Amino acid sequence: MTVPQFETIPAIDVCGLPCAIRRALVCETFDALLPGSSFELVNDRDPSPLKAQFALRSVAGFTWDTLESGPLIWRVRVGRP
Repeated sequence: MTVPQFETIPAIDVCGLPCAIRRALVCETFDALLPGSSFELVNDRDPSPLKAQFALRSVAGFTWDTLESGPLIWRVRVGRP
């Protein structure tokens, strides 16, 4: 019997970090992704401005899947196609 394998998606929790550090950490994490991989962003505020920034800076595109949308915690899966 084969046990199914599940992909572990790394989570980046930026709650409580200063805004500039949040953005830098998230952008560096995204830049290090291999095609087809993703990470989960955990934030204590709406990450919509970050999504807009990704749209401006990512020539190859990105994926953005909302997993939880507040009011206390936002969780988003961000990926590289």
